[in-house]
Amino acid sequence: MTTADKPPSTFGSAAYGGENWSQREATHHQELGEIWGACGIDSEWRELKAVLLHCPGEELNAAWDDPEAVQMLAPVNVELAREEHKALVETYRSQGIAVHFVEPDTACQPNLMFCADLFAMTPQGAILARPASTVRAAEERWVARKLAELGIPILKTLTGSGTFEGADLMWIDETTAMVGCGLRTNEAAIGQLTTLLAEMGIDLIAVDSPFGIMHFMSLLRIVDRDLAICWPRRTPHRTVRILQEHGYRVEFPPFADDPESYRGINFVTLGPRRILMVAGLPKVQAYFEDKGIECLTTATDELTKAAGNVGCLTGILERDQAGQ
Repeated sequence: MTTADKPPSTFGSAAYGGENWSQREATHHQELGEIWGACGIDSEWRELKAVLLHCPGEELNAAWDDPEAVQMLAPVNVELAREEHKALVETYRSQGIAVHFVEPDTACQPNLMFCADLFAMTPQGAILARPASTVRAAEERWVARKLAELGIPILKTLTGSGTFEGADLMWIDETTAMVGCGLRTNEAAIGQLTTLLAEMGIDLIAVDSPFGIMHFMSLLRIVDRDLAICWPRRTPHRTVRILQEHGYRVEFPPFADDPESYRGINFVTLGPRRILMVAGLPKVQAYFEDKGIECLTTATDELTKAAGNVGCLTGILERDQAGQ
């Protein structure tokens, strides 16, 4: 073989690190909104920019014969539920918030509309939930498909015996999150979450959730950098002390073991001291407004029968973040 017959050397070519090689310099975080879809949160109170919802359909009919079997409180009228959900969507859009939908293309589980449970957002992408109940097992697959469609990175899928639901994770500040360990989120999951968040420089604090509550969300809502709403005599002592150490004023509304109170704390923070809450709760709304909180309302009389409300229905995809 002559010199002219020899294949050219690959040494020095761009593919092998030659002078035309281009090094990827941006961090993963910097690529959100560029290579990846825009997403991420590092607080519970900064301006809400995008949410994930599922408009309920015929799957709700599963509650008619035996609501308890599908973990609902009463049979749900599909038509009325869809009208209320449509109003929820319109309210978000009226505030300039992007609304995305799960959009399953085959029959789905009856509780899929409770999107807050099915993932948790971090500053750099999503943690996919692994619901604790057999009734809700596999709902996370629909959410995983939608997140992928939106270009949102899924940083973690729970493995082994870990069970985790997004409504158990709360952001205290940009480098601190808190998770409730209880019915829906177990210690095996918390170990996995702790490792993941530590890689992002985030400290995860685990506290025990009281017996008989569904999610940590039902005890703690944060409405501004210095204002937290907690359920009196149920919120763990450690949670309150950590909030106070991080500069929060902790308010305890006169909540009781009644439907008005359960619905009252199930709100979504739209921005600093601005919330979307259940309509028809005059005492709770007056309390919030007395604390300087602006309240938008939406009716959920029918949706409530499914054992969830505004906060449960709303998966948070994106908020403004510190430094933006």
